[in-house]
Amino acid sequence: MTAPDRPAPPNWTPTWAFGRAVLLTGLLLVAAVLLGRVDLIVLAVPFALGTAYALRRRPVELPRVWLSTDEDSLVEGGRMAGTVTVGNPGEVSYDVAVLRTRISPWLRVERVGLAGSAVAGSGRTGAGQPAVGDRPFVTSVAPDTAVDLELGGTALRWGRHPLGPAGARVAAAQGLLVSRAVIVEPVRSKVYPKTEPFEAVEAMPRAAGLVGAHHSRRPGEGGELAGVRVFAPGDRLRRIDWRVSLRARQLHVAATLSDRDAEVVVLLDVLAEAGRSGGVAGTASVLDTTVRAAAAIAEHYLHRGDRVALLEYGPSARRLRPATGRRQYLTVLEWLLDVKAQSSPHEPYDQVFGPQLLSADALVVVLTPLLEERSAQMLARLARSGRFVVAVDTLPADLSPPKDRGWAEVAYRLWRLDRDTMIAQLREHGVPVVPWAGAGSLDQVLRDVARLATAPRVGGR
Repeated sequence: MTAPDRPAPPNWTPTWAFGRAVLLTGLLLVAAVLLGRVDLIVLAVPFALGTAYALRRRPVELPRVWLSTDEDSLVEGGRMAGTVTVGNPGEVSYDVAVLRTRISPWLRVERVGLAGSAVAGSGRTGAGQPAVGDRPFVTSVAPDTAVDLELGGTALRWGRHPLGPAGARVAAAQGLLVSRAVIVEPVRSKVYPKTEPFEAVEAMPRAAGLVGAHHSRRPGEGGELAGVRVFAPGDRLRRIDWRVSLRARQLHVAATLSDRDAEVVVLLDVLAEAGRSGGVAGTASVLDTTVRAAAAIAEHYLHRGDRVALLEYGPSARRLRPATGRRQYLTVLEWLLDVKAQSSPHEPYDQVFGPQLLSADALVVVLTPLLEERSAQMLARLARSGRFVVAVDTLPADLSPPKDRGWAEVAYRLWRLDRDTMIAQLREHGVPVVPWAGAGSLDQVLRDVARLATAPRVGGR
């Protein structure tokens, strides 16, 4: 048996002031009749006339509320601006309009103003604390007009952060009628991670394509000199080395190496989260370091013409196909907004690394906190499969255990020793592990990996 549909609430309802006016007028009239006193009727007339005069024009339409943001996309630490608008579509003015909106704790509102009259905040609000814009704001709205509540502040952390929902409730007829609350859905602001300065050496383990900025060992058209050889049919005249040709009395040309692009796969370990995020100017959690480092690495290699792909090591196994150019960089930033920690009781290796998903010549940069043994096993399996793997430690350096829980500090020290042993074992398997430190984090490691990749392999008999 289905429940009957509830009737829709009325758009306008009388206030307590209206009820008090009617009650007082009625009591005075009843007392005047029972007691036979004309003066009580005289006292009741102003209340009756005032109520009738206030209700001579009653509002019909509900207020309208809009939410908007000036910028669809921001960068951590950038200025955010939003507007909450309440409009009066009717012909009766609103005596009082109360506006209120919810704001993400990662959007710190520092300035709020109604139609240009700004109200500055204290500037001490931060993540997890009530923002200035969370309090209600009151204004009046004339007929057929709208009033804007302008919000200004700072975007503290990457992600998709909601502005709203926002609501408005208005009073009309000199406070005798009040509307039901009008709620509008939130709008989300995209806050892209702030890319830390990152530069790496030119050397890549192996190049895959025929275009790009990295020099390969394959002869072709490029800018890296490979030597001088005898002229052959098909060689370009501009490649002739006249000095060597005159000395040898035979045409010689300068041989070059082709410029080839590399494929870089940035693998994000999202099995665990640690640390506390304090926004762009505070402490960084594992996910903060992971996302910002991934954006910086992708920006660097895409700027050099390489192909960049992204993978998530987790139950969702999200992936972004390799591509080049600025469009890929914007796609990378968009993809990183949805990164979140996802624990899983199962081993996601086979789900993440499907058949023919990773190129044999790709450089795999793994951003991992190494908080689980499964992450170390994944790195070892990648290294044994012949991939060129670099592990970037994203665990916060200032991570400290709680000191008020008995044996917590001792357990933390034991865990640290076990983790150091795991990192040493990874290095024995040929997986370099370096902490993320911005510029130059991977320089020495990439040199070593490139040198190992170009070294002759000794085959066993």
